[in-house]
This record gives sequence, C-alpha cells and structure tokens, in this order.
Amino acid sequence: MNDDRERLLEEVTTAWRAGGDTGLTYHPAWHDLDEEGRREAFERTALLRALESALDPDNLSSTGRRVMALIGGG
Repeated sequence: MNDDRERLLEEVTTAWRAGGDTGLTYHPAWHDLDEEGRREAFERTALLRALESALDPDNLSSTGRRVMALIGGG
C-alpha cells in the first residue's frame, strides 16, 4: 500500500467534524480515495466505532455520543 493512500485512509477514519451547521459532510480526503479506498475506509471506520463502543460504559461510539448530544439525550 502506498504512503499517500494510507495517509488518506488515516485522515478519513479519524474523528473529524466540519465547522458550523453544515449537515452531513465528508472529510475532504474522502473524495481523493478510489472506490476500493472508500470501501477500506468504511471497514476501518466500522471497526473503530465497534472498539470505541466496547470501551464506553454506555456502549456508545464517539459518533453515538455526538448524535445523542445533538438530540438532547446525552
């Protein structure tokens, strides 16, 4: 795997929130990945969220905590 692709995957799978109230957004690096890279990013992100949830006392990932905070449940 080349270093540039690995860097893009790292950027896409880490926590990132766009500034302001922009609704659903993708990390800018997402658009630089090919189809295989986006599939790999999805799989890595799913694994990371499962690990986060397993370590959380409420079984929530960082995404789950963010959603709960936005809807007033956390």
